[in-house]
Amino acid sequence: MLHSLKALDGFAIMTSEGLIGKVKDIYFDDHQWVVRYLEVNTGGWLSGRHVLISPVSVLGVDWNRQEVMVRLSRAQVKDSPGRDTAMPVSRQEEALIANHYSYPYYWSGPYIWGATAMPMMVSPAMINPLPAEEPGNDGHPAQPDGDPHLRSKDEVVGYRIEASDDQIGHVEDFLFDDRDWSISHMIVDTRNWWPGKQVLISPRRIRQVDWAERRVVVGLSRAEVEQSAEYQEKHSPSARYDEVYRHAKGFSEMPPFTPADAVAGQGSRRP
Repeated sequence: MLHSLKALDGFAIMTSEGLIGKVKDIYFDDHQWVVRYLEVNTGGWLSGRHVLISPVSVLGVDWNRQEVMVRLSRAQVKDSPGRDTAMPVSRQEEALIANHYSYPYYWSGPYIWGATAMPMMVSPAMINPLPAEEPGNDGHPAQPDGDPHLRSKDEVVGYRIEASDDQIGHVEDFLFDDRDWSISHMIVDTRNWWPGKQVLISPRRIRQVDWAERRVVVGLSRAEVEQSAEYQEKHSPSARYDEVYRHAKGFSEMPPFTPADAVAGQGSRRP
């Protein structure tokens, strides 16, 4: 199913030992458009310390009870690296988290989760992270290579949308697939032009996310944004919409769909 990222705000993070905190924010990868971490406020039992938990640890989401079930112990969370919310997430921080929880490095491999297409498809044989504290040539800990491309959902919601020929609203939310945690669409609020209207834009149409200018640049004209599929919270995504998106990623069996049915979703392989 496709779900709203904002809908996860405040969800309880549950282990077999009980509550460990609540979802405070979500970090997604704006290169591959995948949710990488839930930022969790641990509340009173860890003095409100914030930690990052990967979808690799998620067993399931109960949307009715507003709970995320994870395969972690309270001891693992207690000993995990803390989160400095004033700083961007670095690759070194990600490596520390991966090593602590024995996650595979998602940035090492051909798929959106590294060696696999979905975070649940991880076997112990695949988990062989490099030591985060391995010294470099200068005697200091080596820095894992690469830009993590991570963005805060709370930060990006509200960014203005710039089409190729005009401004055309702001970021309202994102839809994600609860199987592989990929982001299927950005929800754009265009109420400055059409009262009450929100439209869906594929991440493939996004050319840039500009932190400094608080804007998202899309490779569409204003007219093309106007003609994009309308989003209605109570009625979307439809069963057909979800079915087509899953088929495009190889998640369902159905006949080939026509261009009119096509949804420009992210595939399971890296672009």
